[in-house]
Amino acid sequence: MSETQSSERITVFSDYVCPFCYLGRESLRQYQSTREDELEVDWHPFDLRSGKRNPDGSIDHSVDDGKDDEYYEQAKESVRRLQAKYDVEMDLDIATDIDSLPAQIASYYVKEHYDYETWLAFDVAVFEALWQDGQDIGDEDLLVELAEGAGVDGDEIRSALADDALRSEVRENFTAAKRQGITGVPTFAYDGHAARGAVPPEQLERLVEGS
Repeated sequence: MSETQSSERITVFSDYVCPFCYLGRESLRQYQSTREDELEVDWHPFDLRSGKRNPDGSIDHSVDDGKDDEYYEQAKESVRRLQAKYDVEMDLDIATDIDSLPAQIASYYVKEHYDYETWLAFDVAVFEALWQDGQDIGDEDLLVELAEGAGVDGDEIRSALADDALRSEVRENFTAAKRQGITGVPTFAYDGHAARGAVPPEQLERLVEGS
């Protein structure tokens, strides 16, 4: 018997540059591995740097977003704690100098034009390139390489990154997420309920199966 779409997919709001999004996806992977039925990820992009962007989309690092050295030290400590908890190795603790917007545009394009498995392969590759290999996921050539590895035509990625209409559509998705009440990532949503942060697999299980 086929299940309804809502019972097969968990919505995930995330930004590739967020270490807790990477750790949260690992927690989700661990939960998914305990299920008999596949639970797909319905990814929605979110821009943690929205308040620091210039009109052209570039980042103005001089903008004060309230995140000082103490904030980043606490974030690093939390990342290291979760790395140990989920048994994950990471090359970086935080990635303050990386712009994830190109990766989000590329991922959005793949999600809209390819099947789920292709998108997922690209999505995982982007996360791993940044958090396991310390690579700049804002680099077009890297994104093309990752896309081709997932079975996507690299020229399509270059075209997508140069497409102003697509860029605007992605940024509209950022705005839409905020209108839905998403204030931080990762946020996992299922059947009207939500969990925010890199929550453990058992909490994701409660979110999905206890709804």
